[in-house]
Amino acid sequence: MLCVFDINETLLDLAPLDDVFVEPTGSPSARREWFDLVIHTALTVTAAGGYRDFAEIAGTCATGIAARYGTQLTDDQRAVVGATLRSLPAHPDVPGALARLRAAGLELVALGNSPLATIERQLEHAGLTGSFDGIFSAEQVGALKPAAAPYRQVVEAQRIDPAEAVMIAVHDWDIAGAGAAGLTTAFLAWPGHHQLPARRRPPRQRPISATSPVSPVSSSTWPPRPGERPERGAGLQPSPRRGLLHDIEDTPAVLQS
Repeated sequence: MLCVFDINETLLDLAPLDDVFVEPTGSPSARREWFDLVIHTALTVTAAGGYRDFAEIAGTCATGIAARYGTQLTDDQRAVVGATLRSLPAHPDVPGALARLRAAGLELVALGNSPLATIERQLEHAGLTGSFDGIFSAEQVGALKPAAAPYRQVVEAQRIDPAEAVMIAVHDWDIAGAGAAGLTTAFLAWPGHHQLPARRRPPRQRPISATSPVSPVSSSTWPPRPGERPERGAGLQPSPRRGLLHDIEDTPAVLQS
């Protein structure tokens, strides 16, 4: 099994960007608004069949968020956004989780929307470069995730069937795109992140909650039958975040062993 990891938010913590956006806007929510706008823009461009450099999108959206708060982002402030984005730390549990997967004999690759040079810099700064057997960027195929091309380039480069790769991400749109391209998927159910409502879960898996163990259940117990009371904790998002390999929904058993 090939494990394909998303990067921003999945492996890397965006928290250092909070203060970067508070400084020009005065709002503690500005960073989240910025990243939401970045993703919205990328999805819109992709849905329209186009392509834009993800770093350029990030910079343009930073300017747009500042404008919403009645301020103009300076060139120096934009540069700080880019520099911080390239030097994000890994979530504390990530190095150990990746080491555990490698020790189990799994191959690991990283796939992001950022330019390849940015991804390589991010992983190097976070100390994760050595954890991966390959690093891929949507830039290489001129299409941003969740278009099929970025996922297909990974499986084609590794010369495997799409179903032999599992996309691991905290973003519903990334999971949807990978699934549409034929990959197996593993959604990270972290606080504030939810799967798309229309997405059906495999019958032997249920969502991870703060009170339920990571274990398969039969389709007769999840989802509950009409009129049946769900078991305590079922369907909740974990709070707080527990770790890369603990908070996975709908995943192959190999990642839970």
